[in-house]
Amino acid sequence: MSAQEKTVQFNRDEINEGWAELGRTPRVLATVKFGAKTDLGRVRENNEDKFDFYEPEDPAVLASKGSFYGVADGMGGHSAGQIACELALKIVIRSYYSTPSPDTHSNLRRAIEEANGLIYDTAQMITERNGMGTTLTCAIIREDMITVAQVGDSRCYLIRDGEIGQITEDHSWVAEQVRIGAMTLEEAQASPFRNIITRSIGTASTIESDITTHAMQEGDIFVLCSDGLSGHLEASDIQRIALEHSPSIAAMRLVEEANERGGRDNITAVVLSIRAIKPFVEETEDEAAAAGEPAKQDKLPWGRRK
Repeated sequence: MSAQEKTVQFNRDEINEGWAELGRTPRVLATVKFGAKTDLGRVRENNEDKFDFYEPEDPAVLASKGSFYGVADGMGGHSAGQIACELALKIVIRSYYSTPSPDTHSNLRRAIEEANGLIYDTAQMITERNGMGTTLTCAIIREDMITVAQVGDSRCYLIRDGEIGQITEDHSWVAEQVRIGAMTLEEAQASPFRNIITRSIGTASTIESDITTHAMQEGDIFVLCSDGLSGHLEASDIQRIALEHSPSIAAMRLVEEANERGGRDNITAVVLSIRAIKPFVEETEDEAAAAGEPAKQDKLPWGRRK
């Protein structure tokens, strides 16, 4: 990356400032088992996919902001796609958690707009970055709700009661043709234009994102993936693998099967299994000590991050 290119630093202390003093606690907490895998595939020379996540532990942050999981698929060549997806995920996480408002929809929309602006400006200033951009599919799990934001043709699937459904809409030319009845799904899958996307972060000065919120149930499984996965596997394949394995093994098996079927693109899968949704009970200092953990006031305010 040249000296004139922009990047973004992720400062936990900066974005956490003020949240611990809110004093709010979650109504309920979801126990989430999480697995993820990204892979070069069998054709590409570099990986322009990325996943990222952020799992706060502080009750005030969980209550107001929830946990973040995201997949991005970059484009632009000459490593521009790698830069775009890296910037998008970092900026969205930083921006989303830094605002004091608990409004998930408006915070996510604003964070995506901020990422779009920085990536677009970078592409305009640096000739070799012209056309850089990225898709983004991300999820906020907050109490017993999941909010999904969508730009591009990465996807989020929900598996519930043995059935799978896609809860995002692809922003692609063929998907739009299917929605208006001009093309069948089978024709879209075989079309030479199936990789043309109609929305992406960073390729225009403004961006429109789809943001939806859904009630979760115990036993739900959410799969976020790039089109390198969905382009090779049917929804029924994703369902079978996610139901047969733990999230970590499922993410690996999804990538392996996509590679076995050609691996024509970078491949990324994030699997989120909702194991329980229970009322929040704050742990006392004595309970923490008995479990061998630091007392609450000594804990780091943020969870682990990739």
